[in-house]
Amino acid sequence: MNPKKTIALFVISFLFAFSTHASDDVFAGYVVKEFTFEGHDARIVFPNKKEDHNYWIWRARFWGHEPQVDKALLEKGFHVVYVDVANLFGNPEAVKLWNHFYDFCVSEYQLNPRVVLEGMSRGGLIIYNWASQNTDKVFCIYADAPVCDIKSWPGGMFKAKGDPDLWKICLEGYGLDSVSVKDFKNIPINNCVHIAQAEIPVLHVYGDADTILPYQENTTLLAENFKNAGGTIKLIAKEGVGHHPHCLEDPTPIVDFILSSIH
Repeated sequence: MNPKKTIALFVISFLFAFSTHASDDVFAGYVVKEFTFEGHDARIVFPNKKEDHNYWIWRARFWGHEPQVDKALLEKGFHVVYVDVANLFGNPEAVKLWNHFYDFCVSEYQLNPRVVLEGMSRGGLIIYNWASQNTDKVFCIYADAPVCDIKSWPGGMFKAKGDPDLWKICLEGYGLDSVSVKDFKNIPINNCVHIAQAEIPVLHVYGDADTILPYQENTTLLAENFKNAGGTIKLIAKEGVGHHPHCLEDPTPIVDFILSSIH
């Protein structure tokens, strides 16, 4: 074999092993099941001592990133679940996959018929798009610096910089183009109304210096529509913070919100 090719393969193998090990370390001390679900990577973390109602939190994106809330809820007996819907941007294909994965989790592991949803950044798209069609299955929503309008990100049609390559993929996934997307309504800013009308409590955490996903064209607009529809939404602004870091160093306010939403 070519020496350069051998070195390249070694590096790739090392990085893969390292990334897998790093992911596993996030939930060290817990049983983590990793598997493929309908062609997508999936994971379930089992609490060491589950509580009686089989509560669970469903992370939409960025597995293992800023896991403070996930780990705190694991300690309280929650399961943590995940199925990768990368580069689907909450489109109908992603919603369909989530429908199937929800059925799987409830039937295979007897998880609670209602779930806590957690969406960081672009994860905001799928949690709102799925919840708006499944309001009877949701306890509450915790969104963290979420995308609430694809025109903001990855579109970059306002103040957000956006991502041209991902924007192309996003438009194709929705069957839209740069003209038809302007009138497209099925985005969290709009479909959140169904969630508000179902009286599902929502929490948004965001940085007020976020230039990647400016809150003014995402969380602010969603919160306005949510409140006008009679919904309850709590906002936690992190002063002087950009898009990162997500979550809170002390996740207690988020965990308390979640627990108060299910009891």
